[in-house]
Amino acid sequence: MRANYLFTSESVSEGHPDKVSDQISDAIVDLFLSKDPEARIACETLTTTQLVVLAGEIRCKGVYEDGAWAPGAQEEIEATVRRTVKDIGYEQDGFHWETFRFENNLHGQSAHIAQGVDASDNKDEGAGDQGIMFGYATDETPDLMPATLYYSHKILERMAADRHSGAAPFLEPDTKSQVTLRYEGSLPVAATAVVVSTQHAAGYDTGAKEAELHAYVRKVVADIIPPVLLRDTVYHINPTGSFEIGGPDGDAGLTGRKIIVDTYGGAAPHGGGAFSGKDPTKVDRSAAYITRYLAKNIVAAGLATRCTIQLAYAIGVSKPLSLYVDTHETGTVGDDLIEAAIMNIEKLGGLTPRGIRTHLGLNKPIYRKTAAYGHFGRKPEGDFFPWERTDLVEDLKAALA
Repeated sequence: MRANYLFTSESVSEGHPDKVSDQISDAIVDLFLSKDPEARIACETLTTTQLVVLAGEIRCKGVYEDGAWAPGAQEEIEATVRRTVKDIGYEQDGFHWETFRFENNLHGQSAHIAQGVDASDNKDEGAGDQGIMFGYATDETPDLMPATLYYSHKILERMAADRHSGAAPFLEPDTKSQVTLRYEGSLPVAATAVVVSTQHAAGYDTGAKEAELHAYVRKVVADIIPPVLLRDTVYHINPTGSFEIGGPDGDAGLTGRKIIVDTYGGAAPHGGGAFSGKDPTKVDRSAAYITRYLAKNIVAAGLATRCTIQLAYAIGVSKPLSLYVDTHETGTVGDDLIEAAIMNIEKLGGLTPRGIRTHLGLNKPIYRKTAAYGHFGRKPEGDFFPWERTDLVEDLKAALA
C-alpha cells in the first residue's frame, strides 16, 4: 500500500434523479414486504420530466396472485410512489409529486426463477441470482467507513435536513458532493478539495445570493469535516454556474446507477449488483449486507484495522461457492483462520440466503431508508440497518480462541 496518496469519494442526495428512482423502488419493496414477508420483488424505476415508470417482476400474497392485482393494489402502489416523491420535496414544474404521469408495468415473477429460489422437498431456498458480493470496513471513522465517503454523505445529509427544516430555503433537492483527502500511511491528514453542486432557487447564481449560498456550503463543510483536515482546502461550489433545473427534469434517473455511492465510495471492490428494488432473497442485496456485517465485526473485534470480504453464489443454490477474507496485512490472526471461524459460527446459518435473512431479520419493510446516503455506515435502530450491529464480536473471538 502506498504511504502517501490522494483519494476521492462522491455522494449524491435524495433528490438526485437516480436516488429518486432508488427510493421509489425500495418504497415498493417495503410496501410488498409489509403485506407478505415472503414477497418476491424486482422493481426498477425510471424517472424523467413529469414521468415515473415502474417495471419488473413480483409475487406477493394479497397484492398480486394468479396473474391479477388485488382490488385497490395498483392505487396503493401509485399512492406510495407519489408520497415518496413528495417526501423528497419535489414540487417543481418539471417534476411534481402530484402531477407527474405514472406507469405501473410490474408483472408476475417468472416461474423459472421461482423454481430455483423457492425451497421445496429437501431443497433449501436458493440464491435469487448468481454473483459476487463484497463487504468492507476500516477504522478511519467511528462508523468504520472510508473517510472520503463518510464526509461526502454527511455534508449532503446536513444540507437535506436544513432544506426540509427551512433553515436553508434556497436549496432544492438535487445535490452532489465530493471529498478528496490526502492520506499518509492509512490515515487522512488533509482535505485537499471539496466539491458541492446543489440545485438552488432562482437568483442564487449571482451577486449577494450566490455569496450567501457559498458561505452556507462552507459552513456545512466546516461543521462536518474536522478543522485539522481543512487546511488549504480548495472549494468548488456549483462550479458550472447556475443549477436551477435539476432532479428528474434535468436528467433521467434509473434504479441502481449509484452503486459506488451506495457502498464504499470506491475504496473497496464491488461485485456489480445494485441493491434497491430487490427483496432479500436476491443475494446482490442480502449477501452484500452480511459481508459488511462480517467485515465491520472483524474490525470492531480488533482482529484487523481494514477488512474486505467476498462471497459468491450460483442462482438456485443455497450454499455460497466461496468465502474470501482479506485483512490487507493488518490482521492479528491469519485470514484463513477468520474464514474458518465465520463458517463455524452456527447462528450465521452457513451464509445461505435463508441463514442471512434469518440472522439479520431482512424480511421486513426496512429498505427505503437505505436508498439515500449509503447502505453502510448507518446507525442500527430497531429493525433498521441490522447489518451495522457489532453483536458478532464475541462470537468471532470465541471461534478463534
